[in-house]
Amino acid sequence: MPEHRVLTRDGVPPPSARAETTGSDAARPTVAPPSSSRSPRRRIGPRLAAVVRVAGPWAVPLLALLTWQLTAGAGLLSASVLPAPEAVWRAGSDLAGTGELQRHIFASLRRIAQGFALGAVTGLVLGFLVGMSKLMDVLLDRSLQMIRTIPHLALVPLVIAWFGIGEEPKILLVALGTFFPIYLNTVTGIRGVDPKLLQLGRSYGLGRRALVREIAFPGAMPTILSGIRYSLGVAWITLVVAETISAGDGIGYLAQDARQMLRTDQIVLAVILYAAAGLLADLLTRLIERRILRWHPNYQRPTR
Repeated sequence: MPEHRVLTRDGVPPPSARAETTGSDAARPTVAPPSSSRSPRRRIGPRLAAVVRVAGPWAVPLLALLTWQLTAGAGLLSASVLPAPEAVWRAGSDLAGTGELQRHIFASLRRIAQGFALGAVTGLVLGFLVGMSKLMDVLLDRSLQMIRTIPHLALVPLVIAWFGIGEEPKILLVALGTFFPIYLNTVTGIRGVDPKLLQLGRSYGLGRRALVREIAFPGAMPTILSGIRYSLGVAWITLVVAETISAGDGIGYLAQDARQMLRTDQIVLAVILYAAAGLLADLLTRLIERRILRWHPNYQRPTR
């Protein structure tokens, strides 16, 4: 039969009932009710972490911009050395109003896209051939390593002598600067794939193309994407040199023309445009990494 407790008039069990339940209740651990004062802290923690993740990368640039504005406004920086941010903004607005700024930006983006595509495709193809085939490693890798030691910017006079001052030298120089980081990272990524996985794929009857598509390419993808991120920076550096030597448009030409006209504000504007282009390229590569490498634990977003 169910056990009934005897209560007194005040709702307190008599001493006998308390003595009977002492042994059984003493063995039960007492759990304190959850404190409501801790819940706001638990809610603030993830929100603060999210704010830090979003605003943290912009803290140093905003601090540098504020320092630049204050020092220029106080007269500590001469306008001929480093103009104020509003002067740079005014120069960009004037160029954008005439359409000249858009023309220079589109010209540089077109050269970067063409040169990067040529260098990336060539680097990926040769990297897979050398990484997957010992014969191609023997035939190609030594020669490519010899060419890699030659600074590609030292080839600017030779490339101009071969192709003139048209678009071909700029695209070729960007492709040369892009090729070797992607090639080396592709070879390194493929050779870093666990040989047991390749052997397991062969045991399941996968051919060479299936091994590359299903095992080698996903396993080497983190290293390949790192090479792509690095090569994008090299591509922009190469384009700066190419456009300042032989060009009629582009961001590098804008900086060169501003130097001859002693327009420091336009020179700083060109530098900021290069920095913004490099930042956008890096953000795009990071987005691609998160999309492609969702299966990789190091590229997954932290859970709240």
